[in-house]
Amino acid sequence: MGSKYSWSFIALVFGVAFANFHCLNHAEKAPKYSFIQEATSAPEVSFYDYIIIGGGSAGCPLAATLSTRNANVLVLERGGSPYANTTKIRMENFIATLTDMSPDSFSQSFISEDGVPNNRARVLGGGTTINVGFYSRAEPLFLKQIGLDEALAKDSYEWIERKLVNKPASFEWQTAVRNGLLEAGVLPDNGFTYAHINGTKTSGTIFDRNGNRHTAADLLEYANPRRIKVYLHAVVHKITFKTTDGTRPKAEGVIFYDANGGKHMAYLKNESNNDSEIILSAGAIGSPQLLMLSGIGPADQLRSLDIKVVLDQPMVGREMGDKPLNSLIVPYSNHIQLSPSTIVGIANSGESYILTFNGFDLSALSVSGGDQLQSSKAPQEAAASAMTNLGIISGSIKGPISKGYLELQTTNISDNPRIRFNYFQAAEDLRHCVQGVQTIIDVVNSKSLSSFRFRNMTTQDLLKMMLSVPLNLRPKHPNATTSLEQYCIDTVMTVWHYHGGCQIGKVVDRDFNVFGVDRLRVIDASTFTFSPGTNPQATIMMLGRNMGQRILQSRRM
Repeated sequence: MGSKYSWSFIALVFGVAFANFHCLNHAEKAPKYSFIQEATSAPEVSFYDYIIIGGGSAGCPLAATLSTRNANVLVLERGGSPYANTTKIRMENFIATLTDMSPDSFSQSFISEDGVPNNRARVLGGGTTINVGFYSRAEPLFLKQIGLDEALAKDSYEWIERKLVNKPASFEWQTAVRNGLLEAGVLPDNGFTYAHINGTKTSGTIFDRNGNRHTAADLLEYANPRRIKVYLHAVVHKITFKTTDGTRPKAEGVIFYDANGGKHMAYLKNESNNDSEIILSAGAIGSPQLLMLSGIGPADQLRSLDIKVVLDQPMVGREMGDKPLNSLIVPYSNHIQLSPSTIVGIANSGESYILTFNGFDLSALSVSGGDQLQSSKAPQEAAASAMTNLGIISGSIKGPISKGYLELQTTNISDNPRIRFNYFQAAEDLRHCVQGVQTIIDVVNSKSLSSFRFRNMTTQDLLKMMLSVPLNLRPKHPNATTSLEQYCIDTVMTVWHYHGGCQIGKVVDRDFNVFGVDRLRVIDASTFTFSPGTNPQATIMMLGRNMGQRILQSRRM
């Protein structure tokens, strides 16, 4: 790559000032709850009807729902509270918070075996605390596949939307890309809707008009405060089981540690029946990891780490998936208001999803952390404007079909497991990516975006620019600017839509009970066979609410 589109230009493009947000109203405070406490305050031994491991996208609505009846609920969250510093969850700080690697950050980084940097949430509210905020429901096929009643699902979605979701403001960049999608033939224009419908639409956002984020933790407002306890920085090391020769293992409690290293044990109350239970909601990475550390998983792998086998279950950690993300960056000279993703084009017969955002400093997403951003002179047009900015238009795909695996590397729950997603292993996934990138190119070349583009920057220049940014550790090939197949493979990023590892029909049944053991469920995205809709957060939260209602309906009171 020559100096024309060099790192110093990327630095100038990425180094955005957010002056237009400095005047936002910060007076609105997120709710605080007396039942949320540090795990250091927990007794050494305690007893509950429900123990939920993970206070994330599924765990918070699940816990809030279960607490509304005559049952005591414990939530163990390994991270801190989003309410401790609400500046971190404001819209303009999305990228900074996602990529913050400080010891008590909301995000834990890892690099998959695919050579793609990734992030796991470690905060109350889970992924809803660190994501781009886009809210859209699942396609009906997904609900049918996992056995959810459509009417109850609709009620659960609405329960969430009343508390968290907003119709977004009109943003100049989002409007331009929306019009560009329509020009590119991503039809029809579906207006504003939460529904998953082919064409172009505006969807919901969990950011309000003042830029404040509303996370799954806010759903705890629905909880009965006398029936729920949430411990923060409570790291669960193991689920314990009662085993007797010839009988099924029965979950009986958990061992967790607080921030000072203090050991605590929480047990289920009703040993004589299955009304009390432990529910894993630690996410698509945390749930299979903790199952294996507790002795449920591939026996050979567990024995190699001296983990006592409770149940040989070879499908734990299998069928891991993540939607690939491929993008183009579009520099523009005139300052435009920052915007999160609020529009989507569901293109190519529903196989490709096109989203966009602009105005964020993306340098932290590079593998180098931006260290190389000082090398040479910026183009004349960019240097002429201190407010030079960029939009990023990204494509993801339905599914995906490609699947990978998760394996333990150590017996420390705080260590990342080994993960491979096998992006584009399936030829159909690669074909859908190519279709999506071509749609992005059509949008970039549309009349609607012409006023934003630098006139002398061609599509080839934009492809080269993206290839110059070290967004992953994968090799770059010379033909990646002429072969969209190679471009997809070389520039793939995560869209953070992890799923699998505890799939329905393979690890859990259609009531999300773990096969082969009693009083243990998994309720989160690890049970999914594919990622629902254009963004799964709405459906993961819906699942927590939905299953909470179903559990209460079946409970013997």
